[in-house]
Amino acid sequence: MNKIIRLILLAFIAAAAITVWDGFFILPEGQQAVITQFGAPVGKPVTKAGIEFKIPFIQVVQYFDKRVLICDGDPNQIPTIDKTFIYMDNTARWRIVDPLRFLQAVGTEKRATSLLNDIIAGTVRDLVNKHDLIEIIRSSDWTPDYMAAKVQSRDMVVPPKVGRDRISQMVLDTAAKITPQYGIELLDVMFRRVNYIESVRLKVYDRMISERKRIAAEKRSTGEGRKAEILGRVDRELQEITSTAEREATEIRGKADAEAAKIYAQAYATNPEFYAFQKSLETYRSIASNNTSLVLSADSDLFRYLESQKAKK
Repeated sequence: MNKIIRLILLAFIAAAAITVWDGFFILPEGQQAVITQFGAPVGKPVTKAGIEFKIPFIQVVQYFDKRVLICDGDPNQIPTIDKTFIYMDNTARWRIVDPLRFLQAVGTEKRATSLLNDIIAGTVRDLVNKHDLIEIIRSSDWTPDYMAAKVQSRDMVVPPKVGRDRISQMVLDTAAKITPQYGIELLDVMFRRVNYIESVRLKVYDRMISERKRIAAEKRSTGEGRKAEILGRVDRELQEITSTAEREATEIRGKADAEAAKIYAQAYATNPEFYAFQKSLETYRSIASNNTSLVLSADSDLFRYLESQKAKK
């Protein structure tokens, strides 16, 4: 009997402990909770971290994240106003600001992500359809002054009227008016990637290749013209230098010949007989060699000179 009472007492204590344990819950930092009873919310949401109380076994705690969450949407094919089809890949940041309304309108974060994706994708589609492709690609800081400093004028780059950053802000402003009814605050919307569809992308690549080829041909043509100009200038300068050198050489040779003629004239004037004799010797030296025999008359200057040299010996 005592054993049965003891077992009943232990069972009662265990049940009481489980009841007390289920009656308290701990709300972690960065979380918020809504207490429901038979599926219906009870009381206000719990937003401060700490130990809280609920009715055991009857009430259930629904936890929701209080931090900033990321919503990455699927790429969508959207036509611009200039009939260019592009893929838009969007991303957004959001958070749950009213967990009670969030629980009633959405329920789970997975459904909230799908809902935000639909809202943002629809808003993006509406705004992209109203703007040209250039407005989606370029940001609003592409001003004429910026382009004059960064872009060559021949590329014919036109500044955007709105710009990608302002369009994303317009998407945020429009979508943020819808999300509060779901207990959600939309913080930011960005265009993560903008790309052409496959058929358009191939055409764009071909156009880019042809444009680069045109620029390359223009560069080569400019280079060839510059090369011809440089070579022409080099040839002209070379001819000027050569003609100047030849003229100076001719002048120097003329002065030297004149000086030599002057010296010869002075020497000839000083002793004409010696000059005539020297010229004769130079003439004989040019025509005579080791095997040369000369026939001289007795009255020739050379014969008399040789006889005088023989007499001295």
